Amino acid sequence: MHTQDKSLEHGFDPTFLYAWKGMRTQNGQEDRQHEYLEICYIMTGKGRQKIEGEIYEVSEGDLIVINAGTYHQAMLGANNEPVVEFYIGLTDFHLPGLAENTVKLNNGPVFHLQGDLKLKIAKLCMSMVSEKDTHRFGKYYMMKTYAMQILLLLLREMEEPETAENREVRQCSFESVNRKHVVEKIIDYFEDHYAEKISLDQIAENMYLSPFYISRIFKAETGDTPIRYLINIRLEHAWEILKENKELSIQEVAALVGYEDAYHFSKLFKKKFGVSPSGVKKNV
Repeated sequence: MHTQDKSLEHGFDPTFLYAWKGMRTQNGQEDRQHEYLEICYIMTGKGRQKIEGEIYEVSEGDLIVINAGTYHQAMLGANNEPVVEFYIGLTDFHLPGLAENTVKLNNGPVFHLQGDLKLKIAKLCMSMVSEKDTHRFGKYYMMKTYAMQILLLLLREMEEPETAENREVRQCSFESVNRKHVVEKIIDYFEDHYAEKISLDQIAENMYLSPFYISRIFKAETGDTPIRYLINIRLEHAWEILKENKELSIQEVAALVGYEDAYHFSKLFKKKFGVSPSGVKKNV
Protein backbone atom coordinates (compact mmCIF):
# COMPACT_ATOMS: atom_id res chain seq x y z
CA MET A 1 0.00 0.00 0.00
CA HIS A 2 1.33 3.45 -0.87
CA THR A 3 2.38 6.09 1.65
CA GLN A 4 -0.54 8.33 0.74
CA ASP A 5 -2.99 5.46 1.17
CA LYS A 6 -1.76 4.79 4.69
CA SER A 7 -2.43 8.41 5.55
CA LEU A 8 -5.97 8.21 4.22
CA GLU A 9 -6.65 5.18 6.40
CA HIS A 10 -6.46 7.45 9.43
CA GLY A 11 -8.43 10.29 7.89
CA PHE A 12 -6.85 12.76 5.49
CA ASP A 13 -8.40 15.98 6.74
CA PRO A 14 -6.15 19.04 6.24
CA THR A 15 -7.28 22.49 7.30
CA PHE A 16 -8.12 24.81 4.41
CA LEU A 17 -6.53 28.23 4.97
CA TYR A 18 -7.24 30.38 1.93
CA ALA A 19 -7.75 30.72 -1.80
CA TRP A 20 -6.57 33.86 -3.58
CA LYS A 21 -6.61 34.94 -7.20
CA GLY A 22 -4.67 37.96 -8.37
CA MET A 23 -2.75 39.56 -11.21
CA ARG A 24 0.97 39.89 -10.59
CA THR A 25 2.45 43.07 -12.01
CA GLN A 26 5.70 43.07 -10.03
CA ASN A 27 8.01 40.59 -8.36
CA GLY A 28 6.89 39.23 -5.02
CA GLN A 29 8.70 39.35 -1.70
CA GLU A 30 12.04 37.56 -1.91
CA ASP A 31 12.78 34.38 0.04
CA ARG A 32 9.42 33.99 1.75
CA GLN A 33 8.59 30.85 3.68
CA HIS A 34 5.63 29.61 5.72
CA GLU A 35 4.61 26.65 7.85
CA TYR A 36 1.82 25.42 5.57
CA LEU A 37 1.59 23.92 2.10
CA GLU A 38 0.96 26.42 -0.69
CA ILE A 39 -0.17 25.50 -4.20
CA CYS A 40 0.00 28.05 -7.02
CA TYR A 41 -1.81 27.57 -10.33
CA ILE A 42 -0.86 29.82 -13.28
CA MET A 43 -4.17 30.86 -14.87
CA THR A 44 -2.79 33.11 -17.63
CA GLY A 45 0.56 34.52 -18.70
CA LYS A 46 4.18 33.53 -18.21
CA GLY A 47 6.25 34.05 -15.10
CA ARG A 48 9.04 32.64 -13.02
CA GLN A 49 9.24 31.02 -9.60
CA LYS A 50 12.38 31.13 -7.50
CA ILE A 51 12.31 28.12 -5.18
CA GLU A 52 15.22 27.35 -2.85
CA GLY A 53 17.44 29.53 -5.03
CA GLU A 54 16.54 27.85 -8.33
CA ILE A 55 14.59 29.67 -11.06
CA TYR A 56 11.70 27.88 -12.81
CA GLU A 57 9.95 29.17 -15.90
CA VAL A 58 6.16 28.80 -15.53
CA SER A 59 3.22 29.51 -17.81
CA GLU A 60 -0.54 29.01 -18.12
CA GLY A 61 -1.61 25.60 -16.84
CA ASP A 62 1.43 25.02 -14.62
CA LEU A 63 1.05 24.10 -10.96
CA ILE A 64 3.69 24.99 -8.36
CA VAL A 65 3.83 23.11 -5.06
CA ILE A 66 5.60 24.93 -2.22
CA ASN A 67 6.14 22.78 0.85
CA ALA A 68 6.23 24.15 4.37
CA GLY A 69 9.59 25.76 5.19
CA THR A 70 10.52 26.23 1.52
CA TYR A 71 12.03 29.58 0.52
CA HIS A 72 10.37 30.97 -2.58
CA GLN A 73 9.59 34.09 -4.60
CA ALA A 74 7.05 34.64 -7.39
CA MET A 75 8.41 36.77 -10.21
CA LEU A 76 7.42 38.18 -13.58
CA GLY A 77 8.66 36.57 -16.76
CA ALA A 78 11.40 37.85 -19.05
CA ASN A 79 9.00 40.32 -20.75
CA ASN A 80 7.59 41.62 -17.45
CA GLU A 81 4.04 40.86 -18.60
CA PRO A 82 1.29 40.43 -15.96
CA VAL A 83 0.65 36.91 -14.69
CA VAL A 84 -2.68 35.77 -13.20
CA GLU A 85 -2.01 33.39 -10.31
CA PHE A 86 -4.31 31.37 -8.07
CA TYR A 87 -3.06 30.33 -4.62
CA ILE A 88 -4.33 27.72 -2.16
CA GLY A 89 -3.11 27.20 1.42
CA LEU A 90 -3.50 23.92 3.34
CA THR A 91 -2.18 22.88 6.75
CA ASP A 92 -2.56 20.30 9.57
CA PHE A 93 -1.66 17.17 7.62
CA HIS A 94 1.25 14.80 7.98
CA LEU A 95 2.11 12.13 5.41
CA PRO A 96 4.21 9.25 6.84
CA GLY A 97 7.93 9.66 6.34
CA LEU A 98 7.69 13.37 5.53
CA ALA A 99 7.77 16.60 7.48
CA GLU A 100 4.45 18.15 8.47
CA ASN A 101 2.58 19.97 5.68
CA THR A 102 4.80 18.61 2.93
CA VAL A 103 4.38 16.23 0.01
CA LYS A 104 7.08 14.24 -1.76
CA LEU A 105 8.09 15.97 -5.00
CA ASN A 106 9.58 13.35 -7.29
CA ASN A 107 10.46 15.67 -10.18
CA GLY A 108 10.67 19.10 -8.61
CA PRO A 109 8.08 21.63 -7.45
CA VAL A 110 6.67 22.61 -10.87
CA PHE A 111 4.11 20.44 -12.64
CA HIS A 112 3.58 21.14 -16.34
CA LEU A 113 0.03 19.77 -16.42
CA GLN A 114 -1.28 18.10 -19.54
CA GLY A 115 -4.37 16.38 -20.87
CA ASP A 116 -7.14 15.26 -18.54
CA LEU A 117 -5.26 16.22 -15.35
CA LYS A 118 -4.83 19.78 -16.61
CA LEU A 119 -8.53 20.07 -17.41
CA LYS A 120 -9.58 18.67 -14.02
CA ILE A 121 -7.35 20.98 -12.00
CA ALA A 122 -8.25 24.04 -14.10
CA LYS A 123 -11.93 23.30 -13.51
CA LEU A 124 -11.40 22.86 -9.75
CA CYS A 125 -9.53 26.17 -9.54
CA MET A 126 -12.30 27.97 -11.40
CA SER A 127 -14.89 26.36 -9.13
CA MET A 128 -13.00 27.69 -6.11
CA VAL A 129 -12.87 31.17 -7.64
CA SER A 130 -16.65 31.11 -8.16
CA GLU A 131 -17.34 29.71 -4.69
CA LYS A 132 -15.11 32.29 -3.03
CA ASP A 133 -17.39 35.11 -4.18
CA THR A 134 -20.59 33.52 -2.88
CA HIS A 135 -22.20 33.46 0.55
CA ARG A 136 -23.92 30.11 0.18
CA PHE A 137 -24.32 27.44 2.81
CA GLY A 138 -21.18 25.35 3.23
CA LYS A 139 -18.85 27.76 1.40
CA TYR A 140 -15.76 26.88 3.48
CA TYR A 141 -16.34 23.15 3.13
CA MET A 142 -16.94 23.36 -0.62
CA MET A 143 -13.67 25.24 -1.08
CA LYS A 144 -11.87 22.80 1.20
CA THR A 145 -13.25 19.91 -0.85
CA TYR A 146 -11.99 21.46 -4.10
CA ALA A 147 -8.55 22.12 -2.57
CA MET A 148 -8.30 18.56 -1.27
CA GLN A 149 -9.21 17.21 -4.70
CA ILE A 150 -6.39 19.21 -6.26
CA LEU A 151 -3.89 17.90 -3.72
CA LEU A 152 -5.13 14.32 -4.03
CA LEU A 153 -4.92 14.45 -7.83
CA LEU A 154 -1.29 15.49 -7.47
CA LEU A 155 -0.56 12.71 -4.99
CA ARG A 156 -2.10 10.20 -7.37
CA GLU A 157 -0.03 11.58 -10.23
CA MET A 158 3.16 11.00 -8.25
CA GLU A 159 2.37 7.52 -6.94
CA GLU A 160 3.15 4.16 -8.48
CA PRO A 161 0.51 2.42 -10.65
CA GLU A 162 -2.27 1.17 -8.40
CA THR A 163 -3.76 -2.30 -8.21
CA ALA A 164 -7.46 -3.13 -8.01
CA GLU A 165 -6.97 -4.20 -4.39
CA ASN A 166 -5.40 -1.01 -3.04
CA ARG A 167 -7.78 1.11 -5.14
CA GLU A 168 -10.73 -0.49 -3.33
CA VAL A 169 -9.14 0.02 0.09
CA ARG A 170 -8.48 3.70 -0.62
CA GLN A 171 -11.95 4.41 -1.93
CA CYS A 172 -13.67 2.75 1.02
CA SER A 173 -11.49 4.58 3.53
CA PHE A 174 -11.88 7.97 1.89
CA GLU A 175 -15.63 7.63 1.42
CA SER A 176 -16.10 6.54 5.03
CA VAL A 177 -14.32 9.64 6.35
CA ASN A 178 -16.13 12.07 4.09
CA ARG A 179 -19.65 10.69 4.20
CA LYS A 180 -19.69 11.00 8.00
CA HIS A 181 -18.65 14.62 7.65
CA VAL A 182 -21.36 15.28 5.03
CA VAL A 183 -24.05 13.77 7.26
CA GLU A 184 -22.89 15.80 10.24
CA LYS A 185 -23.14 19.01 8.21
CA ILE A 186 -26.65 18.11 7.02
CA ILE A 187 -27.78 17.47 10.61
CA ASP A 188 -26.25 20.79 11.70
CA TYR A 189 -28.16 22.49 8.90
CA PHE A 190 -31.42 20.83 9.99
CA GLU A 191 -30.90 22.02 13.57
CA ASP A 192 -30.25 25.59 12.45
CA HIS A 193 -32.97 25.85 9.78
CA TYR A 194 -35.76 23.45 10.81
CA ALA A 195 -38.28 26.33 10.81
CA GLU A 196 -37.61 27.02 7.13
CA LYS A 197 -38.66 25.25 3.97
CA ILE A 198 -36.09 22.51 3.34
CA SER A 199 -35.98 20.03 0.49
CA LEU A 200 -33.57 17.23 -0.29
CA ASP A 201 -32.99 18.73 -3.73
CA GLN A 202 -32.02 22.05 -2.14
CA ILE A 203 -29.54 20.39 0.20
CA ALA A 204 -28.08 18.34 -2.65
CA GLU A 205 -27.64 21.44 -4.79
CA ASN A 206 -25.95 23.40 -2.00
CA MET A 207 -23.52 20.55 -1.32
CA TYR A 208 -22.93 19.69 -4.98
CA LEU A 209 -24.09 16.11 -4.40
CA SER A 210 -26.94 14.08 -5.83
CA PRO A 211 -30.14 13.59 -3.77
CA PHE A 212 -29.76 9.83 -4.23
CA TYR A 213 -26.21 9.83 -2.82
CA ILE A 214 -27.22 12.00 0.14
CA SER A 215 -30.16 9.69 0.94
CA ARG A 216 -27.94 6.62 0.74
CA ILE A 217 -25.14 7.84 3.00
CA PHE A 218 -27.54 9.50 5.45
CA LYS A 219 -29.46 6.24 5.90
CA ALA A 220 -26.20 4.32 6.26
CA GLU A 221 -24.90 6.68 8.97
CA THR A 222 -28.11 7.35 10.94
CA GLY A 223 -30.47 4.50 10.08
CA ASP A 224 -33.05 7.05 8.93
CA THR A 225 -33.84 9.08 5.81
CA PRO A 226 -32.95 12.79 5.76
CA ILE A 227 -36.61 13.87 5.60
CA ARG A 228 -37.67 11.58 8.45
CA TYR A 229 -34.73 12.86 10.52
CA LEU A 230 -35.80 16.45 9.83
CA ILE A 231 -39.40 15.66 10.79
CA ASN A 232 -38.24 14.26 14.13
CA ILE A 233 -36.18 17.39 14.81
CA ARG A 234 -39.17 19.59 14.02
CA LEU A 235 -41.54 17.59 16.19
CA GLU A 236 -39.13 17.54 19.15
CA HIS A 237 -38.90 21.33 18.95
CA ALA A 238 -42.70 21.57 18.62
CA TRP A 239 -43.12 19.57 21.84
CA GLU A 240 -40.88 22.02 23.72
CA ILE A 241 -42.66 25.03 22.23
CA LEU A 242 -46.07 23.65 23.21
CA LYS A 243 -44.95 23.08 26.80
CA GLU A 244 -43.40 26.52 27.18
CA ASN A 245 -45.87 28.63 25.18
CA LYS A 246 -49.40 27.56 26.02
CA GLU A 247 -50.87 30.75 24.56
CA LEU A 248 -49.76 29.88 20.99
CA SER A 249 -52.25 28.32 18.59
CA ILE A 250 -51.54 25.01 16.88
CA GLN A 251 -51.21 26.90 13.59
CA GLU A 252 -48.58 29.18 15.12
CA VAL A 253 -46.63 26.28 16.58
CA ALA A 254 -46.74 24.46 13.26
CA ALA A 255 -45.36 27.54 11.48
CA LEU A 256 -42.54 27.86 14.01
CA VAL A 257 -41.27 24.40 13.11
CA GLY A 258 -41.64 24.67 9.36
CA TYR A 259 -45.21 23.53 8.62
CA GLU A 260 -47.82 25.63 6.83
CA ASP A 261 -50.54 22.98 7.20
CA ALA A 262 -51.57 22.65 10.85
CA TYR A 263 -53.61 19.52 10.11
CA HIS A 264 -50.64 17.73 8.55
CA PHE A 265 -48.46 18.86 11.45
CA SER A 266 -50.96 17.51 13.97
CA LYS A 267 -51.09 14.11 12.25
CA LEU A 268 -47.29 13.80 12.31
CA PHE A 269 -47.17 14.94 15.92
CA LYS A 270 -49.74 12.45 17.15
CA LYS A 271 -48.11 9.61 15.22
CA LYS A 272 -44.78 10.30 16.93
CA PHE A 273 -45.90 11.08 20.49
CA GLY A 274 -49.26 9.31 20.71
CA VAL A 275 -50.98 12.53 21.71
CA SER A 276 -52.21 15.50 19.70
CA PRO A 277 -50.65 18.98 20.00
CA SER A 278 -53.86 20.22 21.61
CA GLY A 279 -53.60 17.37 24.12
CA VAL A 280 -50.14 18.54 25.12
CA LYS A 281 -51.44 22.11 25.58
CA LYS A 282 -54.23 20.89 27.87
CA ASN A 283 -51.86 18.88 30.04
CA VAL A 284 -49.25 21.60 30.49
